[in-house]
Amino acid sequence: MILTIIVFVIILGLLIFVHEFGHFMSSRKLGVKVEEFGFGFPPRIFGIYQKKDGSWKRVIGNKELEKGQNTVYSLNWLPLGGFCKIKGEEVEKIQDKDSFAIQPAWKRIIILSAGVFMNFVLAIILLTIGFKIGLPQAVEEGDSARDLKIQIAQVSKDSPAESSGLAIGDQIVTLNGEEFIEIEDLQDKIKLESGKEIDLKIKRGNEDLDVKVIPRNDPPEGEGALGVALAKTGIVSYPLFQSIWMGITTTFTIIVAILFAFYDIIHNLIIQKPISAEFAGPVGIAVLTGQVTRMGFVYILQFAAVLSINLGILNILPFPALDGGRILFLLIEKIRGKKVSQKIENTIHTVGFFLLILLLVVVTFKDIFKFKDMFLGIWDRIIN
Repeated sequence: MILTIIVFVIILGLLIFVHEFGHFMSSRKLGVKVEEFGFGFPPRIFGIYQKKDGSWKRVIGNKELEKGQNTVYSLNWLPLGGFCKIKGEEVEKIQDKDSFAIQPAWKRIIILSAGVFMNFVLAIILLTIGFKIGLPQAVEEGDSARDLKIQIAQVSKDSPAESSGLAIGDQIVTLNGEEFIEIEDLQDKIKLESGKEIDLKIKRGNEDLDVKVIPRNDPPEGEGALGVALAKTGIVSYPLFQSIWMGITTTFTIIVAILFAFYDIIHNLIIQKPISAEFAGPVGIAVLTGQVTRMGFVYILQFAAVLSINLGILNILPFPALDGGRILFLLIEKIRGKKVSQKIENTIHTVGFFLLILLLVVVTFKDIFKFKDMFLGIWDRIIN
């Protein structure tokens, strides 16, 4: 439990910090002043800034910064990522030449989108490291891989596998005490045992489970006797340059897949069809973090990369309070030929922020209800 919390905080902190670092670097490169760049969220513990004579001065606590002060690099009390305070981003009346408010639209768009870009870069780096040290993936005959295993890739609805609690990612270790190397041999054995109870040894993360299930004699077309799709997987590592290329292409593939998923969600909402995609808030992500933590370091890398891509795509959506929503106002500005009132824009972003908070609360309660048995188990262990 403690390890899961630590890993969750590290992953979330890294994703947010890298996002804000993108805003920070792009602002500096484009001549826009960053008033404060901090690790963690305020209130401030302390900060340092460089004086005009080149020496460094320390700022203790949440003391108000002096006007014209150089960028303060701060350490803050809430260790979840970071923040970047850009001059003139929220206050339009600041008309200094290094203010965000007076920059041409293309510069402001670059600064606003830089955080998303850095989330994608982080995903590439994480996946590159993963491919170099070895990531789990489906393997075929002739592939050079280690730690070979047969895993469940899909569970059919209303199948014996679903009824017995088998899940995607489960490794089938033995069937009636017999080990199998090839999927075809395992499938043939399952067919032979149709109608009889079989004993499966399952490895789920670090857990070893005994599952008893009866394969069907006459399964539906396209489904096997158990109702699972199986994949032979192993840990495959690649040379550095190939790992970099695969990190880039895999990131692009995941981006496209997530965009199609968002399109499907929006399309189904418009035509009032049920939404098949699953949403997860902080509670759901924390639970998933616990699962991948038990599976090992390379799985954490994969998980963090996918989360980083999700965070980037979510932020670029044209919704108020998000980076994409701010970019939308800049595009409206270009079309109209004049700026939208800062007061109106801030009001819309505030409403959007509260809607996002409301959605977060709803999803969090949904996650708590979904994982209530797990939380009750943790509570029982605490009080007993």
